[in-house]
Amino acid sequence: MVAEKKNFKHSDIETLRSRVIVERDRVTSTASTDFPHNYPGVDLAWDFEKFKENFKIKINRLSKSEMEFDMIGVDAAIANAFRRILIAEVPTMAISNVFVMNNTSVVVDEVLAHRLGLVPILADPTKFDFKAKDETSTDLNTIVFRLSAKCKHNPAASATETDPLKKYIHSSVYSGDLVWDPKGDQAERFKDCPIAPVHDDIVIAKLRPGQEIDVEVHCEKGLGQDHAKWSPVATATYRLLPEILINGEITGEDAVKFQSCFPEGVVDIMVENGVKKAVVVNPRKDTVSREVLRHAEFENKVKLTRVRDHFIFSIESVGSIEPQDLLVQAVQVLMDKCAQVKRALQATLQSE
Repeated sequence: MVAEKKNFKHSDIETLRSRVIVERDRVTSTASTDFPHNYPGVDLAWDFEKFKENFKIKINRLSKSEMEFDMIGVDAAIANAFRRILIAEVPTMAISNVFVMNNTSVVVDEVLAHRLGLVPILADPTKFDFKAKDETSTDLNTIVFRLSAKCKHNPAASATETDPLKKYIHSSVYSGDLVWDPKGDQAERFKDCPIAPVHDDIVIAKLRPGQEIDVEVHCEKGLGQDHAKWSPVATATYRLLPEILINGEITGEDAVKFQSCFPEGVVDIMVENGVKKAVVVNPRKDTVSREVLRHAEFENKVKLTRVRDHFIFSIESVGSIEPQDLLVQAVQVLMDKCAQVKRALQATLQSE
């Protein structure tokens, strides 16, 4: 957002209500104040129709593993709820039990099991049930993989070869060596999208001639709040949209210096009638380093704020669930939580 103003007032109601103010040595107006009777003459009562009008989600970037979108018109508590749900409460499938038949590698069984557990598994968790501790494993709650690898000398390698990948056969064990062992009707159910590790090139262990690994692993449905291996995201973060307000004009060499105070692409230099002029073109690229506030020549000429209800979200999926589907599932989890609270309140009121 870009604006030019003649006077900066950090105390006006609209700024205090809708902006986080970034100063040279501190950040102020950080707490949300949008609640009734907080400001005289300002109606801040909840209105669902007004919320629907103001609430927006705009997708800016989308790939198979990453997504950046703007969430506009919600409080930080709601935005943070989505972030926490994405990290900890959207279920996935992950390796939960490792049965070691033979392991003569230098990687001890416990570390091997841990490394296997962190391999992302490409499987639709909605098609599986949660498995209780005392419940028997079935094709409805468990996925089975087998891993068998034995290292030996490569007879085709030269005597002077030093590269282990050429000198030995199976010198490295990768996630791609995990072989899905369908149970029940899983082969038919998942024929269009066979279950497999998301990535084939994750190194699990390194072997040398005579060493081998022979294990069977069971995948179960779980949540990231129980263990990080079930988290569907590598990162889920948000930041507030930066806003740079210029008082009047910044021209000449000051314009060039002003531009250098921000990351590339935030400020551009325009020439009008032979005079250089600084213009803010893309404030969302700003990292809010506050470098510009260190220089006396820009005092009272620039004001840095962040829009309180405009969140720039970034989701990086581990690959088991595409990022746009993660957002939908996170919304559903939040809706289920709200419904649960509503039922509890109704039950409490009826019992009184």
